[in-house]
Amino acid sequence: MRAPDAAAPTIAEIAGEADRFTDHRVPDAGIRRLFSERSVWQARLDVEAALARAEARLGIIPHAAAERITECARVEALDAARIEAATRVQAHPLVPLVEELTRVVGGDASGWVHWGATTQNIMQSGMALLIRDAHTIVAALIGDCLTALAELAERSADMIMPGRTHGQHAVPITFGLKAATWIDDLLRVRDRIDRGVEPCLRVMMGGAVGSFASLGDRGPEVQRLVARDLGLGVMPIPSRAVLSPQSGYVMDLSLLAAVCARIAVEVETLMGTEFGEVSEPVPPGSVGSSTMPHKRNPKLAPDMIELSAQIRALAPEAVQALIHPHEADSGATAALDAAIEQALVKTGDLLVRLRIVVEGLELFPLRMRRNLQLSGSMLGSESVMLALGERIGRDEAHRIVYEHAMRAATEGLAFEELLITDPRVAGTLGAERVVALLDPSAHVGLSPRLAREAAARAREAVG
Repeated sequence: MRAPDAAAPTIAEIAGEADRFTDHRVPDAGIRRLFSERSVWQARLDVEAALARAEARLGIIPHAAAERITECARVEALDAARIEAATRVQAHPLVPLVEELTRVVGGDASGWVHWGATTQNIMQSGMALLIRDAHTIVAALIGDCLTALAELAERSADMIMPGRTHGQHAVPITFGLKAATWIDDLLRVRDRIDRGVEPCLRVMMGGAVGSFASLGDRGPEVQRLVARDLGLGVMPIPSRAVLSPQSGYVMDLSLLAAVCARIAVEVETLMGTEFGEVSEPVPPGSVGSSTMPHKRNPKLAPDMIELSAQIRALAPEAVQALIHPHEADSGATAALDAAIEQALVKTGDLLVRLRIVVEGLELFPLRMRRNLQLSGSMLGSESVMLALGERIGRDEAHRIVYEHAMRAATEGLAFEELLITDPRVAGTLGAERVVALLDPSAHVGLSPRLAREAAARAREAVG
């Protein structure tokens, strides 16, 4: 992670105009604070202290030195102005912090600060601490969203609405089934990011090229002790060249972002005047337009769509960081660190908005039922075709029902009337059976059951 120059934009600014999504009505997820300059410094100091303690335990450095380093490895014990001034001169992301820690430690103990480590050992291990804390927040937010989606699926399990494919009415479903698909996607991607984050949460203490050259035979044990101290794992090959875990995690977050965007697109679409089936929560006093007082514009859903796009755009950059020469490349690691930070901050902003939307989503079942009538009972065409097909064969039944559906669509005729006046249909099924088959509530399949089952899985997963 490159330290900001005085005249250059800050990391937060580079990270995608974070303030654009800072809304006083939307709580901050807390991830942005984790990546503040002071927080990043403290993570690195925690690693320096753990390194000193591990080396003291193995007799590499004096115990008194480790105790003094641990005592001083706190941001509040250091002179931030000195670190910032040195950073502007040295243009190095870690040396000014190490020099200031060394100065504050003082005496003989100062000579043991950062013993046997290289910059990336400290920075990447510190980043692992930040990723762990950020992922904890992400996981909690996903759990909140799953709980809210479970409630949504249950309360709408029997709420009949048009199912749509290719923008057209298909067969009836319930809104609960739609929510069930959101649950299914979110559960799957949650499992993926939980697996994907694990290899990112490992200490790297292999030295400049990952060979433990500076610590020798005791190097692996130092790494193990540092990892145990910090509650992290260890890299089997502690090389700075290995960046695939972090890259994969960014890609997993981009998939999570895409899942969230699908929900947001659906909410925004169904809020349209021509649909009017749902609304994201609109707080009292919220203004949709300066000139049109009647507007109830979606606000959180468009935010989610844009945040998702920004997160997904980081995936190619993270993948590109894997392709670098030799044992290390500072440009690749800096780009990947920036991508991880941006992805996590924006994921927090995205999930906070998703939680608000699904917890407060308004549903309008009367409008859903009214929209069912736009197809003039043709949503039951499959039901009639299947029942008729049992008697005369599927292909012939499809041809007959298709013929009447096309006439109804192009000539403005009543689909039900065409069917019950056709002796091939009414004579086979009977007019009353045809009317019953065209009832949307009779052809939602297992929508209610699937909705409730999905809700149960969500609740079980959250625990």
